[in-house]
Amino acid sequence: MTSPLPTILIIIVTWNKKQYVLDLLASVSYLHYPTELLSIVVVDNASEDGTVEAIAAAYPTVQILKNSENLGGTGGFNTGLQWAFAQPESHCQYLWLLDNDVVVHEKALWELVNILEQHPDIAVAGSTMMQLDYPWRINEMGAFINLGLGKLVLNRHQENIYAWQGQPLAQLLKQPIDLTQLLIHCQTYMDVDYVAAASLLIRAPIARQAGLWRDYFIHFDDVEWCLRIRDLGYRVVAVANSLIWHLSAAAKVPTWILYYDNRNLLDLLATHRVPLPTLNRLIRHIYLKAGYYCLLGKTDLAQLHYQAVHDFLIGRWGRQPLQLDHQYQKPASLLTLLLNSKVKRILIAWTLHLQAMQLQTPLVQAKLQRPDLQIHFLTLPGGLPIFQFPQAHFISLPKNALLRWWTYWKLRGDYDLVIQSDYQASIGLAWLKGDLIYANDEGFCHRSPPTWQQVVKAGWIYWKSLFQSPYATK
Repeated sequence: MTSPLPTILIIIVTWNKKQYVLDLLASVSYLHYPTELLSIVVVDNASEDGTVEAIAAAYPTVQILKNSENLGGTGGFNTGLQWAFAQPESHCQYLWLLDNDVVVHEKALWELVNILEQHPDIAVAGSTMMQLDYPWRINEMGAFINLGLGKLVLNRHQENIYAWQGQPLAQLLKQPIDLTQLLIHCQTYMDVDYVAAASLLIRAPIARQAGLWRDYFIHFDDVEWCLRIRDLGYRVVAVANSLIWHLSAAAKVPTWILYYDNRNLLDLLATHRVPLPTLNRLIRHIYLKAGYYCLLGKTDLAQLHYQAVHDFLIGRWGRQPLQLDHQYQKPASLLTLLLNSKVKRILIAWTLHLQAMQLQTPLVQAKLQRPDLQIHFLTLPGGLPIFQFPQAHFISLPKNALLRWWTYWKLRGDYDLVIQSDYQASIGLAWLKGDLIYANDEGFCHRSPPTWQQVVKAGWIYWKSLFQSPYATK
């Protein structure tokens, strides 16, 4: 980079993540970039955890913009962009958008600027996103979108950099890094459909030209913005050696976010002129997913899918009041449920990892306090037991899928509570007539068993969509 370094405005959006944003600002303070060329704006979405006060105390030079309510990532970044657009054009040459729950390598910004300075036809450069909880694992190096299927394709997703295993993140943040030497067929940068606003550097004049984000509240807003910029004739690239670490979503099970994912994806595809048959096929696929959730007894999640399609068709955007009938609880709360005298027999699926999900302790405590409580474990398909519990009693599952379903049928009505994993849910286990517990690494949700009325209703909605074009009625 031979020309003078450009001025950068950093825009960060946060909501109730005080420690995360403080960690981010700390990593920004170590950037290999002249501090006099940097200005920082933090947009706070009405946090209630003392975020604003903590930032003001620790980083008095940071400009804080306070929204009166939580406007999501979309509204937060739009607040920051509006502020940036209101400044004189000489205020900054680039805008760097950052998520509040990332930390950045000391050369992350320099690598992005270097690419943009060398290639005038590139408008947007994004960082390689590593996983904060697994610092040696790539989450994405930019991404593509399959417009025909309505799916995101994350580039180099889950690739491991084995040379980094065992190294603490603090060490990785400050050591020289060259992924082109550590990964096969990795170039300095590559063209992609979009880069996430977890770390996105854009030329300020092109940001003004592209305008504000569509009012999605959360998710797919940065995807649509990048596609819009590409439609204007500019390149969007991912930069291999600009590294950030972002909190992984691998263990999170989507609930209310399903509404925004489905609604916003439909709008993104419609906005970027995907053919009507493709949109209608995707709507039918959303109806199928709703039916799947009904089969699992997750009818409130099914309703989110229907509401997403409805709101897309009538053009309702922004944040919406979403209703969920069931909430997730902390693992320790399971003990109270297990001590209920109405629960006498429990069946646990083979997909459950008791220690990872912190369920072993409440199960052991319940058994000690209630010797009459019967806890049975299903083996792996094929009969192999997985020992996770003292003196466990196993029920053998056949390897053949049809025989497994016959086994489930024979177990109907035998158990008061069936516990299975959110990550690998079984429809067969959901229909054993007992109450259901769906567990993941963050907690568990107690649900009633599914009913045929719910499933028939979902089937009828899907069946009707086969004989009409839902999007044609918009």
